[in-house]
Amino acid sequence: MTSMKIYLAVVIMIEYNKIKIPKNEILEEQVAALLSKPKKIMIRHIITLSIFSAFFIRCQNIPQWTYNDNIPLNDITPIGIAITNSNSIWVADGDHNQIIKINGEGSPLLSMDSLERPMHIAANGDKILVPEYGLDRISVINQNIQDTLPLTAELDAPAGIDFHDNQYAIADFYNQRILYGSGEKWISIGKEGKADGEFYYPTDVQITHDKIYVADAYNNRVQVFDTTGKHLLTLGANEKMNAATGIYVSDREIFVTDFENDRLVIYNLEGQLQQIITENLDKPTDVIIVEGEIWVTNYKGKSISTFIKS
Repeated sequence: MTSMKIYLAVVIMIEYNKIKIPKNEILEEQVAALLSKPKKIMIRHIITLSIFSAFFIRCQNIPQWTYNDNIPLNDITPIGIAITNSNSIWVADGDHNQIIKINGEGSPLLSMDSLERPMHIAANGDKILVPEYGLDRISVINQNIQDTLPLTAELDAPAGIDFHDNQYAIADFYNQRILYGSGEKWISIGKEGKADGEFYYPTDVQITHDKIYVADAYNNRVQVFDTTGKHLLTLGANEKMNAATGIYVSDREIFVTDFENDRLVIYNLEGQLQQIITENLDKPTDVIIVEGEIWVTNYKGKSISTFIKS
């Protein structure tokens, strides 16, 4: 009897935890009560519990993102994408050393060239922050005026940048670190390695009010830190990512472009897997939310794939 109870407990908890839903006290009480029953009564209760579980899971069903549209970019090979406060959408075309402002159909409205391999761009109000991988600097573009972000440390191929609440974060690719600071004072987070808190060619970064999220590209994972640089969480190992290149964090979800696997991997803010999108992606490099839609840049496909919540 004891071995059967253990077996049933394992089966039930595996099935329960396989589906990413909140813990439910009622369901857990039913499981506990079931394991205290004699064998015949236990079997009858298994059927009842199964029906109850299926009903509960349906009630807790998580809305999924579904494919919406493909926006062709013609000869643009997109690496990064950003949206300004005035809802202007900019794409970084690293192969052609330019950033391009596009409309909702992907048509170019304005371009800024003479950049050296712009990567994962970000917005600061209506300014565009451009990590120039080839010139080891961050350019700040405001309309037609180009300036440089002052730094006290030397960059070596910056691949990504973000700005939030007067703070910057820079993915310093070959220096295997994240720089975080106000523009005057900076802290350095990480070093080369495979352990938590270490990087192997970070390519993108995003800041929220209390956390720093890093696409640790060739460690095939995402790492989360607090704003002092303390490591909090690592994501991606179970999903077998292969080059986590771009990242975006909303108020509910973490979106990661899984470049070599042609996937978008989505977690909740606690790090639990919510969804993996594989359709209509062709070497995805970056991701943002535009008016409630996911926009994913396809490097090889020279396009943007959009998805909506169903």
